[in-house]
Amino acid sequence: MVLGLSIFLMALSALMILLVLLHKGKGSGLSDLFGGGVSSNYGGSSVVERNLDRITIVAGGLWFAAIVALSLLLKK
Repeated sequence: MVLGLSIFLMALSALMILLVLLHKGKGSGLSDLFGGGVSSNYGGSSVVERNLDRITIVAGGLWFAAIVALSLLLKK
């Protein structure tokens, strides 16, 4: 169980890094490579950015829950 949760946590950490890098920052981000910069020029926040925010929040919650679960398993 601990091994599976550790692997899940590593995969989720890599996903979180990717999701954070895809966000549009003050400068040019990786999201510009995928067309995020073009759609954000036409309005405030695009649908893509809002969905990326939601996905990042869900992934962050899962990441936090995985860390808590792993710490509870290792505490025993």
